[in-house]
Amino acid sequence: MQNEADRCTGAGPAVRNAVGGSVSRWKELPAGLPAPVHQLIVRLRGLKDRSELGTRQLSARTGYSAKSWQRYLNGRALPPREAVEAMCRVGGDDPTRLLALHEIAAQHWAEGRPDATEPPGSPAAAQEPARQERQPHGRLLRTAVVAGAVVTVLSVSVALLLAVRLTDARAQLARERGDTVTTVPATVTESLVPVIYTCRLERADGRWYAGLSRTTDVLLSNTQVGLEVAEAQCLLRRAGTAPGDVDGVFGPKTRRAVERMQKRNGLIVNGVIDPPTWQALREADPK
Repeated sequence: MQNEADRCTGAGPAVRNAVGGSVSRWKELPAGLPAPVHQLIVRLRGLKDRSELGTRQLSARTGYSAKSWQRYLNGRALPPREAVEAMCRVGGDDPTRLLALHEIAAQHWAEGRPDATEPPGSPAAAQEPARQERQPHGRLLRTAVVAGAVVTVLSVSVALLLAVRLTDARAQLARERGDTVTTVPATVTESLVPVIYTCRLERADGRWYAGLSRTTDVLLSNTQVGLEVAEAQCLLRRAGTAPGDVDGVFGPKTRRAVERMQKRNGLIVNGVIDPPTWQALREADPK
């Protein structure tokens, strides 16, 4: 007989495993979910499937009720941070990046969703026009508060995106240099500490390389992070327009250095490293 808790998720028929759990065929998430929330729930569903546990078994392992997990995994409620950590333990996954995603999702969830409002015929909706007429100043205040919250969400989202990209860049650099030492995954706070890369300049076939990337066409601009950015910073330094530290982070100093280099070489001055800028960095002597 199908597990009653799993049946309540609306996931359809389930496949039994050897320990009596089930792997659900998930139903579609609500269309109004913000993208970070949607991605978080998909990741949590994947961990549940990997654990091969039913929602009742998941409740026993995590301390959150089966009904709570039904709401979390079907997009009706945002799981708390502790529930995400518990699911990572059950699914055997490191929680660092999923918690970073959860933080972004929580900010978006706090803004409210279109499908979470009261229906037109509800008592709350009927009373709303009169309340708005009586409280015009309150409505303006709410608008200002929401605008401030949007700015905060965007700032936090950019910072967390930089953290995740910088963690990926570290792992990529370790793989390319043959580093076989296992390191502890960086936390979000740790990953915001810049990594200083070493420039190993050499010239081959008339082009300059710094030993970090051989790209000639990847577009780089503000907020981007990775080995390609570090390569460009090395070449900017060689060209005499130093961008500051070679940390693999495309920030204001790097943008200004790119603009100075583009102006010296007669390129379009846009602060973006595009194919013509790469060509000038690879081939030109310092001016």
